[in-house]
Amino acid sequence: MSLVVGVRFKKAGKIYYFDPKGLDIKPDDPVIVETSRGLEYGKAVIPIREIDDSDIIQPLKKVIRKSTPDDDLKNTENQYKQKEAFGICQEKIKKHRLEMKLIDVEYTFDNNKIIFYFTADGRIDFRELVKDLAGIFRTRIELRQIGVRDEAKIVNGIGQCGLPLCCANWLGDFQPVSIKMAKDQNLSLSPTKISGICGRLMCCLKYEHETYVELKKGLPEKGKFINTKKGKGKVIDVDIFSQRVQILYVSDQDNVDNEVVWYSKDEIKKIRK
Repeated sequence: MSLVVGVRFKKAGKIYYFDPKGLDIKPDDPVIVETSRGLEYGKAVIPIREIDDSDIIQPLKKVIRKSTPDDDLKNTENQYKQKEAFGICQEKIKKHRLEMKLIDVEYTFDNNKIIFYFTADGRIDFRELVKDLAGIFRTRIELRQIGVRDEAKIVNGIGQCGLPLCCANWLGDFQPVSIKMAKDQNLSLSPTKISGICGRLMCCLKYEHETYVELKKGLPEKGKFINTKKGKGKVIDVDIFSQRVQILYVSDQDNVDNEVVWYSKDEIKKIRK
């Protein structure tokens, strides 16, 4: 077991674990931590606690200190410089006529590197752009191509539900989402109804999927034929919330209406025996 504190560097960014190194760190405390990119400014979001060593990427980096007023000021200055760098990079992209869309700019806390995030349909030869930017900012430059889901997370927006995007406001990591999840929840498979503003399947399809799968256990699928004491019937509707199944019995006799019967999940178990 190891003693760790969870730190986030962006509003809805991934949470990373660090060694608190004996410091009294509480949630929302800004901290300076050691990372593979150098020193970074972040905010504690998970209080100090013990977790299993198998859940940690070793070696565990350390919290250098709780932030000082000077650290807070430097972080604020970096945010202003990021806005300035964004405008300069936009101009250079136009100058070199590059088919790329600049999404965000990030300064490392110690200003040893500036990272420019962009989207593009294919590979971009941005060597001349990097040279221009390095000549202006006199520091290491990194251009990082990101996907449409990452773009939505950075830019933010309003989802079909009318609320701000989950990915940009609280969802730390993207989870795998599949069309099967929409099918399991009996949702329309129209791309316009199950896709987010990023054009990919909505992240929220994942939220209730396990509940739907659990509720469907023991219920026959719609369209299936089952044998019962009343004969062979076809499942024409399944209501997973009330745990009921509607079965159609087709009569072989003329002038006799077909029979439609609702059965509960427990009744289905009995009549299928």
